[in-house]
Amino acid sequence: MTCPIVTRSTRQVRPMAANNQERSFTETETNQKKITICFTLCNNVGELCKALEVLKDHQVNLHHINSKQNKERREESDFILICDNSGSLKGAMEGLKNVSKNLEIISVPWFPKHTSDLDKVVPKTFSCDKELDADHPGFKDDDYKKRRAEVAAMSRNYKHDQEIPRVDYTDKEINTWRTVYSALVKLYPDYACERFNINFELLQTKCGYSPDNIPQLEDVSKFLQNRTGFRLRPAPGLISPRDFLAALAFRTFYSTQYIRHYSRPEYTPEPDVCHELLGHVPLFADEEFAQFAQEIGLASLGAPLEYIKVLSRLYWFTVEVGLWKEAGETKVYGAALLSSAEELEFCLRNAEKIKTLDPAEACKEKIQPSKIQPYYFVAESFETVKEIIREFATTNPRPFDVKSTQSVEVIYQR
Repeated sequence: MTCPIVTRSTRQVRPMAANNQERSFTETETNQKKITICFTLCNNVGELCKALEVLKDHQVNLHHINSKQNKERREESDFILICDNSGSLKGAMEGLKNVSKNLEIISVPWFPKHTSDLDKVVPKTFSCDKELDADHPGFKDDDYKKRRAEVAAMSRNYKHDQEIPRVDYTDKEINTWRTVYSALVKLYPDYACERFNINFELLQTKCGYSPDNIPQLEDVSKFLQNRTGFRLRPAPGLISPRDFLAALAFRTFYSTQYIRHYSRPEYTPEPDVCHELLGHVPLFADEEFAQFAQEIGLASLGAPLEYIKVLSRLYWFTVEVGLWKEAGETKVYGAALLSSAEELEFCLRNAEKIKTLDPAEACKEKIQPSKIQPYYFVAESFETVKEIIREFATTNPRPFDVKSTQSVEVIYQR
């Protein structure tokens, strides 16, 4: 399986080429509306007819069939069938076992196939009436919690292609932004990667990035769409790793709109508007980085939970806290670092904390989003980071690949 090639205009995906993996048939898997069945047949006349006759005898309705010659045994072919969970599917499976080899039922988690499908995602986040965690600086501040919930609620009913709600930020919130912004802009020229700095200057010119103004997501989203096809989607808080990564496949980034607590402007235990606009957005305005981020999203679609867990760690140690080298100097491209003046300085002034990027080692490290990282991983270049992610994508055990298209097509191949 190869990593998909994506284009700027991509907004839909289609599943492609399946891998051969053994799975057992369970009662739970028969509860799906459609079932994907995989098996192998000898290339003899009439073998496929026998398999189809089994489905007919058990009144299983067939929607799609695809075949491909087995790479290891040229005298055999691998088949993928998509059928209804109708008739006596369990009986059909028993019958297919008698006429085929390597019989599998493939269970794939739901994933969006169009940007508008993101409307079906329910954010896994704080509800307006739930307390913040005890380590949050605003934990004991009732006014802050009320305001945070108010801003978060503005995005709860957002739907695809609507205008992003505009927030009338208070003077206290703008002061917090000013403190964060002013500290970071002094560090960016020396610490941030070149791609980041180029686009940050554009954002200052085109989107009103300044110490005294918190840019509105709608304005920034329009700028990104014109640059790279990326768009922002407002979120009331934390999104599950699977749903967050899936959005990247459609060049969509979930962004909060509330701001961190004024008492700790250098720190936030959760993503806030400073993290999103200062840490992430400048690199989403770079076409190569936008494509890279989209490839991570595409790799997540329909993948099993264990793969998502590992991919999330790779995302964290690259996109969030990653470093790479430019002209022999270590530079920062990780958004969590680029939105924290304290950690931005810390990571490059403590060489003993920096390791060469090794995906196997990075995936063993525990993600610590609310603390200074114990280690950072540096790659020789941006190209190195892309190759590591693409290589990891080839280990995805899902029964298909994904490819960007202008319309939704579902094509399974082996």
